[in-house]
Amino acid sequence: MRIHKEGYTTILIVMLAFLVCLVVILSFLKDNFWIIGGFLVLSVLVLIQTFSFFRIPGREIVLDDHSVIAAADGKIVMIEEVEINEYLHEKRLQVSIFMNIFNVHINWYPVKGSIIYYKYHAGDKMVAWHPKSSEKNEHTTVFLKSGKQIIGVRQIAGLIARRVVCTARTGKEVQQCSEMGIIKFGSRVDILLPLDADIKVGIGDKVRGCETLIAKIN
Repeated sequence: MRIHKEGYTTILIVMLAFLVCLVVILSFLKDNFWIIGGFLVLSVLVLIQTFSFFRIPGREIVLDDHSVIAAADGKIVMIEEVEINEYLHEKRLQVSIFMNIFNVHINWYPVKGSIIYYKYHAGDKMVAWHPKSSEKNEHTTVFLKSGKQIIGVRQIAGLIARRVVCTARTGKEVQQCSEMGIIKFGSRVDILLPLDADIKVGIGDKVRGCETLIAKIN
């Protein structure tokens, strides 16, 4: 299993924290088998989950100039028309993918194209599935020119997410399903589409980044 480079420091901190706790437990409770055994089991489970969170998955990548592919793993929690007031000032179809702590949290570009806008926004830490989190939470906003269309993507930090990492830079040419970044520990990705996009998913659908078809565009 390959691990994303953004996970190295987190994994090291978790391992060191468990090691320090184990030394303290052995110092004061060395004769209590149940507490030591329970702590070791908990440590192994947390480490496995941490490794799993930062894993780089193998995918059957779908490439299509007229398709918008899932930018993240997770569940569709919102499909509705919204008013955009950043870079664009118009209505868009917003498709939101919520990622829980068990999902891979790497994000990918849903289309190929040229990045014409990128901005990082500091913010709050409300739950990522809340509609207001798109504006209130820490997030990034990216708009890509793909053919004659402009497609937007937002990475949104969640309640326990502590950092949004994004490789986007204005003027950069990107390929569909190339890596966009990663959000650490619970989050959401919004895809902002033209109003005439043909949506291919529904609320509650589970999607896989680089594989699931989100919409068809002209």
